Amino acid sequence: MFLGHLGLIGGSGLEELFAGKSLNIETKYGKISTVIIGEISGQEVAFVPRHGSKHEIPPHRVNYRAIIAGLRDLAVDRIIATNAVGAINESYHPGDIVIPIDVLDFTKGRVGTFFDSEPVTHIDVTEPYCSDLRDCLIQSTEGHCRVWKESIMACTEGPRFETPAEIRMLRQLGSDVVGMTGVPEVFLAREAGLCYASLSFVSNMAAGIQRQVTQDEVLKIAERTKPIISTILLNAAERIRASKSCRCNPARDSEV
Repeated sequence: MFLGHLGLIGGSGLEELFAGKSLNIETKYGKISTVIIGEISGQEVAFVPRHGSKHEIPPHRVNYRAIIAGLRDLAVDRIIATNAVGAINESYHPGDIVIPIDVLDFTKGRVGTFFDSEPVTHIDVTEPYCSDLRDCLIQSTEGHCRVWKESIMACTEGPRFETPAEIRMLRQLGSDVVGMTGVPEVFLAREAGLCYASLSFVSNMAAGIQRQVTQDEVLKIAERTKPIISTILLNAAERIRASKSCRCNPARDSEV
């Protein structure tokens, strides 16, 4: 049985996966207004709705440092994050599942590190996503959906959608999908010594590939994909083991 704690970061609706109690968590980086503590497949889970319980926080205003620090304070050591992404690779289609293997950071104004004072610290992100969690998610998708297992995800600042020219640039740089969340979460998790992987779903084709991108379309695909995401998370929780073979170690032996 998994001996640690599993954290989930995602959009509204995932709290329906389990019954639990809601907490307010204070950290030195600020407050997490909603953390739901419950159980999935016999595993203790701490779920944070990234955008707030009423989806009121836009992606560029999310307090990513508080979320990661708060989950670590709760003894979480592995995090699965869900994300909506637009497809740049035209082989992808709305409703497809994406498990990124690498990421391009095009955010601008977000605080992206815990290490903003001495000693100067540089972390290795040769493998930004946890290999153990990625394998667990890949195995958990089998027979349930069409999945892309080695995607490159670009993260932009938002809250606006990207321009066609930006999408052409991201395609030339090797991006398969683009979203507005996931960074700096993935890097903060590495700094905190936590395993982190993303379970993303394609909500739309990116700007310039389809005629227009609308928020209504994104929400419609999100609702349609929710049962698939829930099934994958339930399967993943059953597969997670106490042993770890990944290299998701903290950058230094200190508290975030």
